[in-house]
Amino acid sequence: MFLLYDLVLLASSLVLIPWYLLRKARYGTARRGLRERVGLFAPGKLAATQKRPVIWVHAVSVGETRAAIPLLKALRQAYPDACLLVSNTTETGNSVARSLAEVDLCLFFPFDLSIVVRRVLKQINPSLVVFVDTELWPNFARLAGQRGIPLVLANGRISDRSFPRYRAIRLVLRPVLANFSAFCMQSEQDAERIKVMGAPSERVQVAGNLKFDLQAHLPNAGEVKSLKERFHLSPEALVWVAGSTHAGEEEQVLDAYQRLVAEGRNLLLLLVPRHPERCRQVSELLSQRKLPFALRSHVDERQAPLQAGEVLLVDSIGEMLKFYAMADLVFVGGSLVPVGGHNVLEGVLLKKPVLYGPHMHNFRDIAKLLGKAGAALEVADGKALQQAIAQLIDNPEQRHSLGKAGYQLIAGNVGATAKTLSVIESLLAERVAKG
Repeated sequence: MFLLYDLVLLASSLVLIPWYLLRKARYGTARRGLRERVGLFAPGKLAATQKRPVIWVHAVSVGETRAAIPLLKALRQAYPDACLLVSNTTETGNSVARSLAEVDLCLFFPFDLSIVVRRVLKQINPSLVVFVDTELWPNFARLAGQRGIPLVLANGRISDRSFPRYRAIRLVLRPVLANFSAFCMQSEQDAERIKVMGAPSERVQVAGNLKFDLQAHLPNAGEVKSLKERFHLSPEALVWVAGSTHAGEEEQVLDAYQRLVAEGRNLLLLLVPRHPERCRQVSELLSQRKLPFALRSHVDERQAPLQAGEVLLVDSIGEMLKFYAMADLVFVGGSLVPVGGHNVLEGVLLKKPVLYGPHMHNFRDIAKLLGKAGAALEVADGKALQQAIAQLIDNPEQRHSLGKAGYQLIAGNVGATAKTLSVIESLLAERVAKG
């Protein structure tokens, strides 16, 4: 099975490598970290891993990296002398990881070819590896198991979409899952699903969602004013942040925004596409609609602040909490189109009224909790989004009550970090005892 898997990966590389070269020739850019992905590191790159125990945390992209922050903080406190290594698959995730003070080394996750994984594990020799969310790499799991490296699945989640596919190949997954020492799942349903997939039931536990353990400073009025000045936003206008939006969603958000402004609402939009590389496409959309806008990367060049009816188009990463801190209203994207939603807890964490669309299957449990607690609003489509925003603009008390209810919900669901850390500590202690 693993030989066949390697052959499939090798065949796919015959397509991927020419694509990387074409991208570089056409756009002058190539995918960052390509050498690291094949296990070739710059001289001195792995110096931090020498003569220190290495705890390796893998987070695919931005969302998983942010979810891992509470765990990384806890690991740093529990193991101050260890090397905390974070790997990512995407470039945006890598950029977020490099901004975290707790992290000693950031790398791109290796291609899952046996020869590559074997070389990387030999060079890094981690004491333990944590996969955030549901990341299953057959060769990595197999070869780490052969070396006696404990593998932990943290914040584990099996989505409604992926579960039928996983269940169909459970005979293939069972030997992969057998290499994991522990599965810390978000919910009872996720725990049952991974058992059906072949995970040893005695290694599965419900630890909760790490995202509930995120912490953020609640800015006071003076700090919000300073932030608005920094980003050249009108101090009088209400700020609506539409975060993590996708194609087909920006159109609905802009329709709602233009109608609200036409009604005389004193509203300013911060539009944050999920993938910054789409900002060129979104800027063309704004130009077609004759909506005045400024790019985040060029906003410092402005003399006058952005006013109601204008748009700040965000082409940066790692600043979402700052934007939510300035927000009076938050819409979280990936939910008006069938993407599955994105993390709604960051806005809730800052006591903001949060809205999202009907497609939240990747965050079904969180959305259910928020709805039950009256801590967020679900809207059916772009027209309903406009109506909900108008209602919240006219009812500041409702904005306040939504934000307060959400904050209380988070406070009542913390604890996943402590449970996951306990599992990690036990595995590391067991490995030390075995020598």
